[in-house]
Order: sequence, then C-alpha cells, then structure tokens
Amino acid sequence: MTLMSSATDSRTDFDPRTIERPDPALMKYYIISSLVVPPLAPLLILVGWIRYRTLRYRFDDEGVQMSWGLLFRREINLTYRRIQDIHVHSGLIQRWMGLSTINIQTASGSSLPEMRIEGILQADRLRDFLYSRMRGAKSDGDTGNKSAGDVVQPGSTTPGTTSNSSPNATSAALTAATSTATTSDETLDLLEAIRDNLRQLVDRQAGQRDGVSSDNNRDGSPTSEAS
Repeated sequence: MTLMSSATDSRTDFDPRTIERPDPALMKYYIISSLVVPPLAPLLILVGWIRYRTLRYRFDDEGVQMSWGLLFRREINLTYRRIQDIHVHSGLIQRWMGLSTINIQTASGSSLPEMRIEGILQADRLRDFLYSRMRGAKSDGDTGNKSAGDVVQPGSTTPGTTSNSSPNATSAALTAATSTATTSDETLDLLEAIRDNLRQLVDRQAGQRDGVSSDNNRDGSPTSEAS
C-alpha cells in the first residue's frame, strides 16, 4: 500500500507549470560532451554555460515559451494548437545522467524541430502533458477562435495575421528585422550546431565501445573455460 500510494503521489505531484529552469545535470552533460574535442572544449563549455544559465521555460494554459541568450535574447512561443508531433530523444550519456531532449515539431515544413526542450528529468511525463494539451486545443479551440474572430473592424487585423493594406511596408520591415537578427545569431547557431554534432559523436563512440567490449567478452569466454 505504501509503494502504491507513493507512486500515485509522484504522478499527481508532477506539474509542468512549476518548471522554469533546466536541471543542473544539463550543465554537467554540456561539459562532458564538450571534452570530446579538447581544442574547442573551452569555447563549447562557455556556450553551454551561457545557454544553461539563461535558459527559461514556461508552460501555461496557452502554450509553451522558451527563451535563452545573454547578449542577444532569443525567444520561442508555441501554442498547443501549432504542435504537430513530439519526440523524446535520449543518448547514451543522457540516459546515464537521467536526461532527455524533447523535440517539438510544427507544421512549418522544416525538418528541424521548432523547439528543443533540454534538461528535464521527467521527459516522458512532460511529453504526455504536451500531447494531452495538444489534442484538447485542437478539438476545442477551433470553434472559439472562429467565433471570436467573426467581427473585424475596418483597418484592423485579426490576431496572428498580417494586414494587406501596406504590403511593401510590411515586406521592408520583415527584411530589416531579418538582416539585423541574422548577423547576431550566426555565431551562436554555428556553435550550437557544433555542440550537437559533438554530442552525437560521443554517443556513437560510446555505443561502439560497448559493442566491442561485449564481443571481446564473448570471444574470451571459451578460452577461460578451457584453461
């Protein structure tokens, strides 16, 4: 009875709304994965430290918000209705540390995930929470959004749409914002891509070492019995 009650309490105690920062184990994972390439280790550790210290999450009734960055703050907001699929990835080192990465896909057409949630110990339960919110928002939100957006005043636009009254001005504004953000984000995106590739390399090498050690154990077992 005690074990059953404790398991029930642990399921009911999980509340994603209380998650605001990643677990400290994420910084340890950044350090270990950065040591694969010693010449770049100091730079990669610095990038990981900045991301860990500034990474913030918010899970509310509307959607998920994720922000990070020191000099150039980056922020992603996803409503539950935009979520198309959710995947949980866990490499060898991540499993050893109890970590997982939740990749959230949207209908943007990109093969890359729209949001990557890192440093969450209860990733499976968070995935289930996001799935339940996604299904509820898609089944209940369409009627409410249509009724709220029926009446549009002249010259105004509905939330989430762009006015067609001045397409040239809108295009110029988007071009200026894109060119300004591209220069500041290129370096960070490159370093994050290097870090992700190093993580995959670490997991691959660790898996190969495990396979070689298991093969050696099987090959050496008859010899030990004969001796």
